[in-house]
Amino acid sequence: MNASPPPSAQALALVRGAFDLHVHVEPDVIPRRIGDLELARRFAERSLAGFVLKSHYFPTAERAAVVRKAVPGVEALGALVLNHAVGGLNPLAVELAARSGARFIWMPTVDAANEAHEAQASPGRKLPLWAKLQLELHQAGLAQPPLGVLEGGRVRPEVRQVLRVVARHRLVLATGHLGRAEILALFEAAREEGVGQVVITHPDYPTQDLPLDEQRYLARQGAFLERCFAPSYSEKVPWERLFEGIRETGVAQNFLSTDLGQPQNPPVEDGLALFADRLLQAGFTPEEVRTLAVDNPRRLARGGTA
Repeated sequence: MNASPPPSAQALALVRGAFDLHVHVEPDVIPRRIGDLELARRFAERSLAGFVLKSHYFPTAERAAVVRKAVPGVEALGALVLNHAVGGLNPLAVELAARSGARFIWMPTVDAANEAHEAQASPGRKLPLWAKLQLELHQAGLAQPPLGVLEGGRVRPEVRQVLRVVARHRLVLATGHLGRAEILALFEAAREEGVGQVVITHPDYPTQDLPLDEQRYLARQGAFLERCFAPSYSEKVPWERLFEGIRETGVAQNFLSTDLGQPQNPPVEDGLALFADRLLQAGFTPEEVRTLAVDNPRRLARGGTA
C-alpha cells in the first residue's frame, strides 16, 4: 500500500456526517483494501454517516443490511450495477434489489460497450483490477457481448423498463461507465420516465470525458455530477480539471465520493477528508466543501432530505 499524508484536522471536521456514495470493499472477487464491517467501524470512529457498497458483480443490499445491524449508527446502503453477472439491463434484478433495500442503481460498468477496450491486454499496459478479471473471464470462455443502452440511436426498451422501476421505487440512477452519447440519451429518458435523482458517474474520467458544455447542461437540468477522489489521486484525471468542472457546473449540483478500496490507494475512511484538503488548497471555501462532501451526498443517500 502506498503511504499517504493524513488528512488535516480542519478537513476531518468538515466531512463529519458525510456519506461516501462510491466505495469498493470486501467481500469481492477483486482484491480490496478493507472489508465492509471494518470500514463501518472506522466510519463510526470518524463520525461519518455511511457509505454505498458498490460491486461490479453482485447486489449489495443484503450485505448492507448486515452491516447496519452489526455497526449501529453507520448507514451502509446497498446498490446494484447492471453488468452481465446480474443479467445485464435487467428490470427484474432492479425490482428485487429495490425490495431488498438498495438505494443506487448503476448502469453497466465493466461490461459497458464504452469500456470494451479496457479489458484488452497489450505489452507494457497496466490494466485496472477489474479489467484484469474481465480478461480472465474472457480467456475462460465466459465472454459476453458488451452492453450498450442505445439501439439505432434510441434508448433500448429494456432500459426504459429499468428506468420505470427506478422511478417507482424512488432510487438513485447512476450512469456508470457509459459513453457520452449514451449518458445524454439516458438522462433524457430518465426524466421522461420520472426518475427523480440522476448521478453522472465521474464525468471527467477518460472513458466518459464529458465536455464542460455538456456538464453544464446536465447540471442545469438537475443532474448531480460525481467527482471521485481515486481517479485524480492516481493521476487519471488532473486535479485542475476536476476543480474546473465543479466551478463551471456549480457546487449545488456536484458531490464528492472516493471510489476507493483498491489496495494501493489511501484508506477509504480518509478519502473524503483528503479530498476536502485538496479543495481547500485549490481555493474552495469551507462552506463549499461542506456542501460538496456532506449536504449533497446526504440528500442522495436519504432521498432528498439532508
